[in-house]
Amino acid sequence: MGKKLLIIDDDPTLVRLLGLTLEDEGYEVCSALDGMEGLRCAYMHRPDLIILDVMMPRMDGWETCRRLREVCGIPIIILTAKGALQDRLNGFYLGADDYVSKPFDMDELLLRIKAVLRRTPKDPEGEELRNYDDGWLTVDLVTRKVQREGRPVSLTPLEFRLLAYLLQNAGQPVSREDILERVWEPGDYPTPDLLKVHIRHLRQKIEQDPSQPQYILTVPEVGYQFRSRVAEKLTQS
Repeated sequence: MGKKLLIIDDDPTLVRLLGLTLEDEGYEVCSALDGMEGLRCAYMHRPDLIILDVMMPRMDGWETCRRLREVCGIPIIILTAKGALQDRLNGFYLGADDYVSKPFDMDELLLRIKAVLRRTPKDPEGEELRNYDDGWLTVDLVTRKVQREGRPVSLTPLEFRLLAYLLQNAGQPVSREDILERVWEPGDYPTPDLLKVHIRHLRQKIEQDPSQPQYILTVPEVGYQFRSRVAEKLTQS
């Protein structure tokens, strides 16, 4: 079977239609009709991605998203009729990876699912990369928690995706074009200058001296590279 997707939505007709379409695309699909049931399904089935409605009985999508983010880093696409800017901002603030408004185009949703899954960090052997810890910097890619010298570091969802993607390719130069395609949301039109701004913000949050970065290195004429310091510490010891 392909990747496992969980649909949490109180519209059984939509759940059935979306489930059939996703299965035709090769995905394994499970579903829940409210937030409480959705949490149980997420813990039980450990899906690769969750499609989450907002307006549901017993527990709405906002609270469901918040609770999921407290315990796991499973990618979340919010799919809802609440398409106002403030709703979208709230979704990203709570940790959603993408936000699609109803009514939606099925082909676009399928592309967004593929894009989010493509950004999910993997190690070189293809297994899910779960954490990085060199004693100074700790990154847990499951809970999405980052610490510097044991102190929590607050990253925006985009900053976390940027750090996770660089970690995924640790030791390898990654082009600016590749980062812009893999990290930003479909439909966004970021520029190399915008990427540079986010790299600077990320360095300010995780580097000991942002003016002389030890983790996120600039590769002239190419892009950026994450340098793992785990190997250095093992060599020195």
